Amino acid sequence: MNRVCHPIYLFSVLFFLFACQETERPKTDFGFEFQPLQVGLFWQYAVEETIVFGENDQESSTYQLRDKIEYTFRNAEGDEVFVINRDKSTDGTNWTAVTTYGIQRTNQALLRTFENKKQIPLVFPPRLEKTWDAEIYNADESDEFEVVFVGNLSLNGRNYQEVVRVLQEEEDDEITFRDNRYEVFARGVGLVEHYYEVHTYCSRNDCLGKKLLDSGRKTHMKLSAYGKL
Repeated sequence: MNRVCHPIYLFSVLFFLFACQETERPKTDFGFEFQPLQVGLFWQYAVEETIVFGENDQESSTYQLRDKIEYTFRNAEGDEVFVINRDKSTDGTNWTAVTTYGIQRTNQALLRTFENKKQIPLVFPPRLEKTWDAEIYNADESDEFEVVFVGNLSLNGRNYQEVVRVLQEEEDDEITFRDNRYEVFARGVGLVEHYYEVHTYCSRNDCLGKKLLDSGRKTHMKLSAYGKL
């Protein structure tokens, strides 16, 4: 006996099948787009820097840094490591090689190896108030980082719709030292801002507590251009 299927019946069956597929394959957003990694990508930063050599002895400068992913390789653990060349310029035209460093994703974390030191600047997915030990690969050190802001940001005339601000340190005892550090990552872009301010204060009896800088460095990097070459 031939049977004619009613259209409503067919629609119900199809809806059930698609619903099952969605249930079996949930979409998870790990937030990897907060640090895109691909050969040819570059990030250019405007930098303001002040280095303190001693009391009343400091030097300020402005320059540009450009980071570019040159190539990749597989390490012993099988992770893909992206090799980044960093160049420096004072006029935006003539560039000089500064250093090379590596960056990779491993164990739901972003691992950066800079000047032979490994650090985790970001974890995935980045969520507000999420904390981690950024120095977990350095047995003799420990430094807790925390995501303290998730939202929109305007920087250097650019509006970023989704950023995460990672607070690395914020401490100032006003007597011996000041340590303020943070980084900001934007979805689809990567690192857009880097702030580093680490100083020691004069600790002699005649200047103790007066917050006179004795040594240290302040570096503020802001993204000025990015893309793929």
